[in-house]
Amino acid sequence: MALDELKSALPDYAKDLKLNLGSVIGNSDLPQQQLWGTVLACAIASRSPIVLRELEPEAKANLSDEAYTAAKSAAAIMAMNNVFYRTRHLLSDPEYGTLRAGLRMNVIGNPGVEKTDFELWSLAVSAINGCGQCLDSHEQVLRKAGVERDVVQEAFKIASVIQAVGTTLDAEAVLAEQ
Repeated sequence: MALDELKSALPDYAKDLKLNLGSVIGNSDLPQQQLWGTVLACAIASRSPIVLRELEPEAKANLSDEAYTAAKSAAAIMAMNNVFYRTRHLLSDPEYGTLRAGLRMNVIGNPGVEKTDFELWSLAVSAINGCGQCLDSHEQVLRKAGVERDVVQEAFKIASVIQAVGTTLDAEAVLAEQ
């Protein structure tokens, strides 16, 4: 199982990450599609080849073809949107907020899966990418759709653990080369 491989690859100093990885994936109350779509989108967003290589096969096995594609689409579109909207927000000139974005984002309107699942995956990727404007936007859509705060938090817990695991394993891989 890829999850066990990732946990065993973590160094002793990252014991908390081992425990958290098992908990956020192995003990999640999220439905399978929400869980594995979040895992896949976050593995992609983490930019860690190790994490993606280990988690993608299990995600693919637990997702329909449509959900698998939609989770990848969430990671892709948010990679663009998080940079664009985070930059627009961070610039001190508020006039940028009045300009038309002019970027294609059709997948957000028609993701091929339940809108709430796609929004949850987009929120998790936005947590990894640190875009407050996107986090607020996706959280508001989810809450208006009746998604509880604990479900929203579960998504960004998964994001935080996957990001930390990727950072740690990638650093260890580089250090092992020295």
